[in-house]
Amino acid sequence: MVREEVGEIGRDDMLIDGVETEQKPNNEVPDGFNVNYLKIYYGKFFPYADMHKWMSYGNDGKHPGCDQSYFGRREFSFTLDNDIYLRFQSFNNVPELENAIKEKCPFKIDIGPVYSVDPAKRHAYAQSGDNVFTPVERELIFDIDISDYDDVRFCCSGADVCPECWPLMTVTIKVIDTALRDDFGFNHILWVYSGRRGVHCWVCDGKARRMTNEQRAAITEYLHVHKGNENSLKKVTLVGQSLHPFLGRSYTEVLKDFFEEKFISSQNLFSDEERYEKILEMIPDESITSELRGKWQDNKRVRDDINVVRWSHVKHLLQSSKHKGQGIRKCVEEIVFTFTYPRLDLEVSKHMNHLLKAPFCIHPKTGRVCVPIDPKHCEEFDPSGVPTLSKLLEELNMGALGTGGEDELDNTSLGESIRYFRTSFLQPLLKSCKEEIESSYTAKIQQSKNSLNW
Repeated sequence: MVREEVGEIGRDDMLIDGVETEQKPNNEVPDGFNVNYLKIYYGKFFPYADMHKWMSYGNDGKHPGCDQSYFGRREFSFTLDNDIYLRFQSFNNVPELENAIKEKCPFKIDIGPVYSVDPAKRHAYAQSGDNVFTPVERELIFDIDISDYDDVRFCCSGADVCPECWPLMTVTIKVIDTALRDDFGFNHILWVYSGRRGVHCWVCDGKARRMTNEQRAAITEYLHVHKGNENSLKKVTLVGQSLHPFLGRSYTEVLKDFFEEKFISSQNLFSDEERYEKILEMIPDESITSELRGKWQDNKRVRDDINVVRWSHVKHLLQSSKHKGQGIRKCVEEIVFTFTYPRLDLEVSKHMNHLLKAPFCIHPKTGRVCVPIDPKHCEEFDPSGVPTLSKLLEELNMGALGTGGEDELDNTSLGESIRYFRTSFLQPLLKSCKEEIESSYTAKIQQSKNSLNW
């Protein structure tokens, strides 16, 4: 459960692209990622004060109800050059956080839970014999990686991503965000681009942060439907007479249209025999699959998109009145869910002690900043348009930074992401946190008065 403070992590995750250091003309900076670039980024661009405000959840104020030790009990971990991994870093304030990051220049910053005691002093408590070092708060987090869709996307594989398969991440954001807000009543949700091939979700409401591992597991299981046979393409088996309201809403409002109007054509699911055979394998009635094969092996040219035409054949046969079986009728939905429904890394969400990469880090493979994504406009998000380290340094060379203060990044390509983080996520979150702190403090004072009166 707990790694060593300093150690090696998998080389595969941290290969650093080689870059030429020779300065190009016209303020251009060579693409890539290196320690010198990163030092400048941490010196000029990283939003330390905003990160501190977020991680303090209102406890950095003067109100008597504030817990002044709160931020100092948060675990940060740094991955340094040469894959050196430092866990259980903790900081009492913004200057400490800023100085440590500038001094150590981590290639990656991960954020862990808030512990019962300062993580840096955990050994002192361990020697006392009491098991007091334990996580007490943690955002509910989700980690979705596009490489988990490799069995259903044919344009890319592994870490590669393109405009044809990235919309799978858009679908994930729409489905999960709606469920978290509508079904569980969460309001303060931050979606972040991982910098390369996926998205991260931070649910920051007080009731989410204080959930037990069992409660986290229950929410994760609610959102998880990929429970089919690992050896077959069909990863989803839908049970019952009708879809659960959450799944039904996801299907009608997001998945169905995306699959039919975009995905089957962008991935050419039915124009290639090997691909459509995978879909036919998911249909448990041989008479239907034989009929479809016969139809499709007649190579008459069709004027419309062959993918759309063949999908309509599948739907017609599976939903026609002569096939009464519930399993056959649900097959259409199961195919759509198998290809498009979010694929979550369950363990990351179920346990409080998991670490997740901090927003506004730089991904060492792509040089891209891990920027927030607005779920209301997630279909407009383009990973290839995200600010990169070299682009930010070019802007710095051209004098895009202001003279200081909170708005100094406004004229850079990172400005929009910082503004969104502050106004749409941080401000409403902190307002809610301060109200919660005041209300809790007032209740405590009242309780104290009542006990004295008694």
